[in-house]
Amino acid sequence: MALDQILLEVRRVREEYAQRFNGDVHAMMDDLRRRHAESDRQSVSREPKIRRKKEPPSVKPGRNSRQ
Repeated sequence: MALDQILLEVRRVREEYAQRFNGDVHAMMDDLRRRHAESDRQSVSREPKIRRKKEPPSVKPGRNSRQ
């Protein structure tokens, strides 16, 4: 299966960016925060979604049971 050209480009750019900082995640985040602060783009912050507890699936008697 051939990889999508856009996906290949994203991965290449990601690798180049990581190499600039020797894979140091903290340095990358500092750079991203600095670039964001210098940018004139507006950020959008949303309220976190409230996750509901998942109920276990109900077991129906007689279904898929071995006798």
